[in-house]
Amino acid sequence: MLRLTLALGARSIRHPSLAVDLVRVSWRFRNRRWYLRPPFLPLPDRDYVRWRMDTAYGSPDAIPSALDAERYVRWAAKK
Repeated sequence: MLRLTLALGARSIRHPSLAVDLVRVSWRFRNRRWYLRPPFLPLPDRDYVRWRMDTAYGSPDAIPSALDAERYVRWAAKK
């Protein structure tokens, strides 16, 4: 997961509009009550992410490629 984060960060430096789209889409995935539980960060619910990976890739432990993540973020930002 760290590798994906770093790859998307590098792509965002080269394409600043991707950074904006990443923030928008990641805000949609946040746990709605994130401010009530440590570490008090707007992170997605782990069970939800595992379900999304299972439905998209057939394994709850799958990690998408940076290209897949970028394509999804670009598509989702348009919605």
